[in-house]
Amino acid sequence: MARGPWALREEAPIPPSHRDIRLWGLEIDAPLILSEPEGHDWDEEADMVVVGLGGAGVAAALQGLESDLSVIALDRFDGGGSSAANGGVYYAGGGTSIQREAGVSDDPARMEDYLRHEVGDVVSAETLRDFCESSAETLDWLRHHGAPFEASYWPKKTSYPPLDKYLYHPDSSLAGPFRDMTPPAPRGHRTVRRNGGKPWGLGTGIWEPLKQAALDLGLVMRTHAEARQLALDSDGRVIGVRVECLLDPEIRKKHSRHVAAANKWMSMLSPTFPGARITFAMGYRRLAKARALEAQNRASAWIRARRGVVLSAGGFICNPEMVRHFAPDYANGLPNGTLGDNGSGIMLGVSAGGRTALMERVSAWRFLSPPQAWGQAMLVDGKGERFCNETWYGARIGDEMVERHGGRGYIVMDRKLYRQSLRDAFGEGVLGFQRDITLVNVLFAAIKGQTARELAEKLDCDPEILAASLATYNRSARGEEPDPFHKSPDEMAVLEHGPFYAIDASVDARMFPIACMTVGGLAVDETTGAVCARDGQGTVPGLYAAGRNAVGICSNLYVSGLSYADCIYSGRRAARAMAGP
Repeated sequence: MARGPWALREEAPIPPSHRDIRLWGLEIDAPLILSEPEGHDWDEEADMVVVGLGGAGVAAALQGLESDLSVIALDRFDGGGSSAANGGVYYAGGGTSIQREAGVSDDPARMEDYLRHEVGDVVSAETLRDFCESSAETLDWLRHHGAPFEASYWPKKTSYPPLDKYLYHPDSSLAGPFRDMTPPAPRGHRTVRRNGGKPWGLGTGIWEPLKQAALDLGLVMRTHAEARQLALDSDGRVIGVRVECLLDPEIRKKHSRHVAAANKWMSMLSPTFPGARITFAMGYRRLAKARALEAQNRASAWIRARRGVVLSAGGFICNPEMVRHFAPDYANGLPNGTLGDNGSGIMLGVSAGGRTALMERVSAWRFLSPPQAWGQAMLVDGKGERFCNETWYGARIGDEMVERHGGRGYIVMDRKLYRQSLRDAFGEGVLGFQRDITLVNVLFAAIKGQTARELAEKLDCDPEILAASLATYNRSARGEEPDPFHKSPDEMAVLEHGPFYAIDASVDARMFPIACMTVGGLAVDETTGAVCARDGQGTVPGLYAAGRNAVGICSNLYVSGLSYADCIYSGRRAARAMAGP
């Protein structure tokens, strides 16, 4: 029986046969086992309980409501998560309505052919095919519920398009060798939303309309409510959630103010801009005040889930202890996430017997252009050896640099290209944050050597290897031999006029931070989103995971908008599975 919303209650006892999770700053209690669920004192109940109302959570909630399920959504803060805070890019293709309006051609098979190079084998061929074949319909579903998209097209390679362009290439499809494998198509669909001149905080263009649509259909949304414990019946089925919630309206207002201030500090600068470490630290200070309110003013409530629980509480990039444990090579990167990305949703699944996968996988974004000159330059590792196509999407470059080249990277230019990069900072389509990153690094952080040998010595790399890399690069730039990384001569500059310069692009670069997000999480059944059991025996009954709480489409190599698209796809999948045929 439910005994009314959010009344004060004593904390339920924890069976000694289960273990709490008190690691990495998390406080997840072992599941409560109920032999007689009907006799438990529930505070509220619904068919579906959603833990974390970001992109995946709101998609699950709305799809569940459209499937005639009752839904309660819980969020520790005010909802939105990293989906609302992102750049508003949604990866879609296969012939979307926006692509057709822009006059560009695409089809699901081409989309699948390209994405297989990015996705690898983290999901099955059948799952990727379903994702691509349903992509156009999913975008129409978003538009039907009020998400605004527009067909103005930016055809050039860029890390992020001008703010008046809403369809672009958000991946490596314009770069070699991919452009020769599959005809490229623009699949980055930006929402029509502005946040001053900032290209972040725009994901609300999708999230807010979906939230409102869900509320209109009867969603019960509980904010300032942190899920801390699951309830299982005697057969091991997940049947509910315990939350710690703030009940006093004035305390909730104070909590919201502290959280809003923390988010404001953390989104003040791009995570790739010098000084972002300082603003992130200020954000964590305000979060500490919110946590103090939580510690002193919370009450417990139990929410029953008649059909199941969807965990959609994000990844763990904003939990430095977890990052150091699972992905230490990325510990010096800057978090590309929001306050809820602390791993609690993943560990809730673990507490009920769920299995994790790819927890070591982090997407690190090392975009080189704009400025265009940096894309024409040569990127070398700590030995002085070139290791990638400099026009690739930033996450592919970052993955190559961190996973296979020790996290070291230097953008090498000669005098002519160095000067060109300053001019490019003010070029067409360059956004303010892209310009500022360029100027700070070129004017104040460039490493200079009168000769290539002197530059190598300053970089502490092998002069002979750097010289050989330059010689090979210049032959390709002149068109004398094919580039081993598939750049065409018009994408390269001959680097021969000293002095030579290098920009530190390493994972721990002081003036050029690298933005990171975790992409591992709970392993799920790809047809339902049900959480896989750690003992290998099927799935955990009644428990689902979606978005960055789980392994998904973007868990190998990320491209812009693919996480948002996976959030919507996996959230709807879980709700459909829970609703049944």
